[in-house]
Amino acid sequence: MNDLQRANQSLIWLWAILGAIAITVIAATVIFLTPRQPGKSAAAAGPASFGRGGTNVPPLMVSTATARQGDIGVYLTALGNVTSLNTVAVQSRVAGQIIKVNYQEGQLVHAGDLLIEIDPGPYQAAVTQAQGQLARDKALLEDARLNLERYQEAFASNAIPRQQYDTQLATVHQYEGTVQLDQGNLDNANVQLAYCHITAPATGRAGLRLVDVGNIVQASGSNTLLIITQLQPISVIFEVAEDNLPQIQAPLHRGEELTVEVFDRTQLKLLATGKLATLDNQIDTTTGTLKLRAVFPNDDGALFPNQFVNVRLLVDTHQDVTLVPNTVIQRNADSAFVYLINQNPTNQESTVAVHPVTLGTTDGNITEVGDLEPGAMVAADNFNRLVDGAKVTLRTAEGKGGKWGKGGKNDPQSNLPETRSPKSEIRKKSEARRPNQIGNPTLGARQVCSISLPTAESEINADLEICATTRESVHSS
Repeated sequence: MNDLQRANQSLIWLWAILGAIAITVIAATVIFLTPRQPGKSAAAAGPASFGRGGTNVPPLMVSTATARQGDIGVYLTALGNVTSLNTVAVQSRVAGQIIKVNYQEGQLVHAGDLLIEIDPGPYQAAVTQAQGQLARDKALLEDARLNLERYQEAFASNAIPRQQYDTQLATVHQYEGTVQLDQGNLDNANVQLAYCHITAPATGRAGLRLVDVGNIVQASGSNTLLIITQLQPISVIFEVAEDNLPQIQAPLHRGEELTVEVFDRTQLKLLATGKLATLDNQIDTTTGTLKLRAVFPNDDGALFPNQFVNVRLLVDTHQDVTLVPNTVIQRNADSAFVYLINQNPTNQESTVAVHPVTLGTTDGNITEVGDLEPGAMVAADNFNRLVDGAKVTLRTAEGKGGKWGKGGKNDPQSNLPETRSPKSEIRKKSEARRPNQIGNPTLGARQVCSISLPTAESEINADLEICATTRESVHSS
């Protein structure tokens, strides 16, 4: 019995030792795999703690933008189609063989230019025949008039009866009608002869050649010889919603001309600027839209018939309003807001405050805002880390003066906040901390790459690069 008790006690001690070893291994694994949290040592050292609510939170570095006063346009956008003001399908008005083509494909032709010649031989013969017939009948008319004069003298002296005189008078009228008929036939023959020389009915660009020399064409046939399309000026037809009609009619009733801009498919390149020409006379009930036509000089030929374009119609201009870049505007469930920067004149640290704003029209990358004074400085980045009352340091100070928007001296593309944090400066700051971190090559990788809390995301990248370089030097040594 004593041996059995001793065996049980030995077994209990064995299990206790194995359990202690397992608990130690699990605890060490958890401690090793748990990431280090910056600021724990600082929190243990004193009552202050890191984090958003701590008193020792380093200020965030942010870029800034300044609200400025300027003008901004109110635009209606639509999809448009370039349409020629004149498109002519040239056809032959006489039958015959084409003997000459006097234009080149794609050539700019002017009204009256000779384009195609049809064999004029048969029509020239018809003109000659009509001329001969007219001359013959004119001679007969002249003889009849002379006889009428003789008959008139004879009738006055009672030498001939009145019936003979009246007959001669009718003969004269008959020949006069015949001469008129011959003259009409001659004019018609001349017109047919002129139709053998096909000229441009309008100024425009000649299309691809549809017939060649030697082909026989028919009068008023279905074969089109040439298509001429007018390019200068040219128009764009687009549609707007019927709800926007009052915005368009109001300035038109005041006698104002509305400016229309057309952009390419990507809405990045401005193709042309023109004027609104006219509105359609009725709204399309199936779509609830109204068609409008704008006319453009198209001197550079940027617009081409049937081209797809994006249209912007300027209906109003808001003057002397507050403008900010689109990137500084944030939104929550209630309204739009900006992070207004309150600068501290005693030191470089400033604070941000959530400032609600009312949004107006947007043009490109700038937006009209209300409830914000011109000259106010707002944060332009790091929004995911900003809270009301957070401390910040300013990365840049934007230049003062000038206007944004329509008529301002600053290009809208330059209104985005400027960021001046070159890699060289970040690397200098990081390398200033480097000797204390990598001076001992025998340190482990975890000790070598300990990174102090950065103040900008770009500094994190710089520190990571230093860590990578340090690991290589440690492994090589």
